[in-house]
Amino acid sequence: MSRRFAAVDLGASSGRVMLADLTDGLRLTEAHRFPNGPVRVAGRLHWDVLGLYREILAGLRAAGPVSSIGVDSWAVDYGLLDASGSLIGNPVHYRDDRTSGVAERVAREVGAAALYEVSGLQVLPFNTLYQLLADRLDDAATMLLIPDLIGYWLTGEPGAEVTNASTTGLLDVNTREWAYPLIDRLGLPAGIFPPLRRPGEPIGGLRSDVAAEIGWSAPVRAVGSHDTASAVAAVPASGPAFAYVSCGTWSLAGVELPGPVLTPESRAANFTNEAGIDGTVRYLRNVMGLWLLQECLRAWPGSDLGALLAAAAGEKPFAAVVNPDEPVFLPPGDMPARIAAECRRTGQLPPSSPAAFVRCVLESLALGHRLAVRQAMELSGRDVEVVHLVGGGSRNELLCRLTADACGLPVVAGPAEATTFGNVLVQARAAGLVSGLQEMRSLVASSEPLRRYEPAGDGGAWAEAAARVF
Repeated sequence: MSRRFAAVDLGASSGRVMLADLTDGLRLTEAHRFPNGPVRVAGRLHWDVLGLYREILAGLRAAGPVSSIGVDSWAVDYGLLDASGSLIGNPVHYRDDRTSGVAERVAREVGAAALYEVSGLQVLPFNTLYQLLADRLDDAATMLLIPDLIGYWLTGEPGAEVTNASTTGLLDVNTREWAYPLIDRLGLPAGIFPPLRRPGEPIGGLRSDVAAEIGWSAPVRAVGSHDTASAVAAVPASGPAFAYVSCGTWSLAGVELPGPVLTPESRAANFTNEAGIDGTVRYLRNVMGLWLLQECLRAWPGSDLGALLAAAAGEKPFAAVVNPDEPVFLPPGDMPARIAAECRRTGQLPPSSPAAFVRCVLESLALGHRLAVRQAMELSGRDVEVVHLVGGGSRNELLCRLTADACGLPVVAGPAEATTFGNVLVQARAAGLVSGLQEMRSLVASSEPLRRYEPAGDGGAWAEAAARVF
C-alpha cells in the first residue's frame, strides 16, 4: 500500500497542494503553491473559487498518484448549488460588508444567549448564519462550505464535514448535528444543509473526468476540513496542559477540551466552541492575526519583510499598541492609516516609520494572544504550562518572543505547516498507519524542528499596555 497522501490546503491569502510521504517518518513536499485573494465585482467581494479549483487540479497533477486526498480551508464561506448541482454564483468573501447589522438583528429576534446555548459559537459578523440571512436563497438546493464544494467537484458527492460545519452557527454544539429547530426559527430552508461527515470518513472516488485530467485516480477522504481543526490536531504537545495559537492571516488562540463551555461568562468573553478531531472541542477566540501586517505590507510596495522585522526588534517597546480586533481593521484597505487613527483615538502617538508600525502590530497581536490564552484558562479551568504557536506565524521570531513575554509562558514554535500535517495524518490514520491523536502529535514532534522561547521582560509593562486598549 502506498504511504503517500495529498493535502489540499486553502488559506485566506494562498493555497497549496502538499505531498506527504510516511515511508520513513513523515516528510512533506510542496507540489504546487498559488495565491488566493478577493475579487471585487460591482461592489461585492468574492472568492475566485473556479481559479482555486484550476490550481488544485494543477497541484494534484504535479503531486502524482497517492493513497488519498484531503481538503481543508478557511471557515464560514460557502457556495450555493441549484437543483442540477451547478454553482449559482461565486462565493462571497467573509470580509464583504453584506452582513452589516445582521448579527445585531438576529440577537434581538432570537437572543444572544439562546444562540450560544445551541451553537456555542462566538459572534463574528461574517458567521455563516448571518451570511445566509443576507443571501438570496430562492434557487439554492444545497449549501456547501468551501472544502466541501471542492470535494464535491472532485467526487460528485455533496456533504458537510463537521469541524467546518461547527463554525456556521447552525450546528448543535452538543449533538454535532444540524440544529434544525434553530434553522427553522431563523427562516432558513432546511433542505439546503447536506449530510454531515466526520474526519476520516470517505467522501468518494475522483470523478472520471477529474482522474483523466490529472492522470491518476484516488479516493477523497474527509479530514479536519476547517484548517484550524487540522492545525490543532498537529500541535506537537505531549500532554493536555497546553494552549495553542494557530497563527496566519487569523490567530486562533485557545485550549483543547473534552466538551463545550457554555457559561454566560464564556459567551460574554466571545469564546467559541468549535468541533475538533476525535470529539474534542476547540475552545478559542479569533484574534485578527497577521492580516494587519499583510495589509501594511500591501500599503508599502517593495518593502522587505525581513529587514522590517529586524528593524522592528530594535524599536522602543510599547510606544503604541492597538486592540487588533477592532472592527475597523477587518476590511481590506489602508491599514497603516487605520492603525494611526486608532492610536490617536486611544490617546497615543501613531508610529512614525514602517518599522515602528510593524512593532506596533506584533506587540498588539501578542497582547491579543495574551488575553485569549488567559481567558481560555480562566473560563475553562484548564491548566496551561506551554503555548504552542503553529502555522506561518511560527516563522516570525519576533512575534514568538513577544507572545512568550506577553503570556508569561514558554512558547514552542512550529510546525509552520501544522494544517497540512493534521490533514495528512487524519488520512494516514484512516489507512491504518497511525493510531490515536497522541501518536499523530508525537509523529509531528519527531518530524519537525521546534523552537522554544522562554518568557522574559517586565510583566507589568505588558499589563500596562493591555490596559490602554482592552
